[in-house]
Amino acid sequence: MSRRVVIVTAVHAPSARFLPDAYKSLCEQWLPDGWEWHWAVQEDGRTDEVRPYVPDDERVTFRQGRPGGPGVARTIALAHADGDYVRILDADDQLTPGALARDLAALEADRTIGWATSRALDLLPDGSTVGFASDPDEGPVERGAVLAFWKTNGFLAQVHPATLFVRRDLLLALGGWMALPASEDTGLLLALNAVSRGWFSAEVGLLYRKWEGQATGQASHADPVERTARMAVVEARARALADTHWHYPPA
Repeated sequence: MSRRVVIVTAVHAPSARFLPDAYKSLCEQWLPDGWEWHWAVQEDGRTDEVRPYVPDDERVTFRQGRPGGPGVARTIALAHADGDYVRILDADDQLTPGALARDLAALEADRTIGWATSRALDLLPDGSTVGFASDPDEGPVERGAVLAFWKTNGFLAQVHPATLFVRRDLLLALGGWMALPASEDTGLLLALNAVSRGWFSAEVGLLYRKWEGQATGQASHADPVERTARMAVVEARARALADTHWHYPPA
């Protein structure tokens, strides 16, 4: 019986048109013998606008639910994520060839690594790409390193939460994504790093699409009052987890 990597994608109507590109990037992945991927697409809502973009492939499942934001959609999708690992893929993003295999190899080689991230490039509307200046060197990301960098660099992490590849049991132990209107993926990343070592791959693993309709580009995302509150609770959760001295894997 094959072991499985489940790719979890939250989608809403405006981003549904990008699903074929995300699917194409999945079809270009390769995994070692005995492994397979499955794509769990979860609509954040119940409309008739997303399903036409979902590919007809037995490796793909599509479900709908009450709207609550991408974190809620991803977390409810975990009910059907029956693999050893979960990889995040936003509906408007694309994996690069080999991304799944590289992350899988890092975690399979070292049980003390709970999660992996990789280099990401912004994919601009004209098709060009732009990198990030804060990328760390390839290798382990020690516990607490993400919070320390994030706190001293204007609430920007040195690794991108949209590239997250994580052990399913660890993800469930932390309760999935935070119940926030935004930054729920950053909150999860900091929580993971509070209890577990991670891994960073210096090879590009994700093309992060920039477009006019994305949630992080809207004015509400930068509202200073809400943003301050989001950052406060994200930090408080990470510090509370660290203070428990619980770590993954358990001793």
